[in-house]
Amino acid sequence: MSDRARETRRSDWRDLLRGDPLPWLLEPTNPSVRYLTLTQLLDRTEDDPQVQAARGQIEGSRPVQEILAAQYPAGYWMRPGIGYSPKYRATLWQIIFLAELGLRRNEALDRAVAHAIRQAQRPDGHFIANRERGGAILCLHGNLLRALVLLGYGEEPAVQRGWEALAQAVERDGFRCRYNGGLPCAWGAVKALRAIVTLPPERRPPTLEQALAAAADFLLAHDPMAATYPTPTRPSPRWFQLGFPPTHEADLLELLEALVAAGRGDDERLLPLLRWLLARQDAAGRWRLDRTPSPTWTAFETVGRPSRWITWRVLRLLKRLFASDLPQDLPELLEGDRRHGLGGGDAEAVGQ
Repeated sequence: MSDRARETRRSDWRDLLRGDPLPWLLEPTNPSVRYLTLTQLLDRTEDDPQVQAARGQIEGSRPVQEILAAQYPAGYWMRPGIGYSPKYRATLWQIIFLAELGLRRNEALDRAVAHAIRQAQRPDGHFIANRERGGAILCLHGNLLRALVLLGYGEEPAVQRGWEALAQAVERDGFRCRYNGGLPCAWGAVKALRAIVTLPPERRPPTLEQALAAAADFLLAHDPMAATYPTPTRPSPRWFQLGFPPTHEADLLELLEALVAAGRGDDERLLPLLRWLLARQDAAGRWRLDRTPSPTWTAFETVGRPSRWITWRVLRLLKRLFASDLPQDLPELLEGDRRHGLGGGDAEAVGQ
């Protein structure tokens, strides 16, 4: 592919939108989304004055301030200890949520992370939800590793131990989880994959590359659009409900984000998911929030309303897709589906 053809294709992702949501994402209402839109969608650099202004407003934003206001001086939320329960107000969840909001390492986070490492990480590197046998669960482990990297703690020895533990767990157990009846858990695979791709390829040891490949292969070995992953019950409807911020559950957008970041965006098995996702946008090119964790220390967004967080994530996904070496006909396939209405509506009942 020529450089000119690749450059042309990079802008094609906007053609899949029914409207232009960028001005809405750039409004000062949500400085986190404004910052991420400027840097990851519009390619502004960190020394850009608008980027610096948005970045400087994140720590003072309402969600960040409401979460930090509930923190105890010793670094924890709710009570000392592991910090997984109660959902979603205990310590580990706040670390995950603050990372998603774009906060960077500061004194309050230093106290929170130090407490979490002391209380929730075993000597073998696994982060745990409880002290029972089997308390190390991959969804939590992946969420925390991703959060610690995003927050600026990626070089800490505890995080390095965490990567080793993740690779060993995938090699030993696959993605089996006691809370999924001992079966491989797709939610855990998504969280592990999203964690691994926070590291650039040149920084991933062979064991992590093997875990990445295992996660991607597992997620593509089943029909993602029907969420026919191993489970002792029927497929969870959560797969089809776009949520923010992330918890132990995953949805199809998060699955797509993980696979595309892992270099599997050219797999045509993802086409039905992309069609489904594009069909959910409104006339202004926005996506709504279907679910959010509760109770939390702050209200992130309103369920049922257009979501800046979901919309930004979808646009980032589309941009990444069209910046990669896609199959020659994939942009035309998606664009053709858009012209013909894409079909399928919200498709929330699939897999229920």
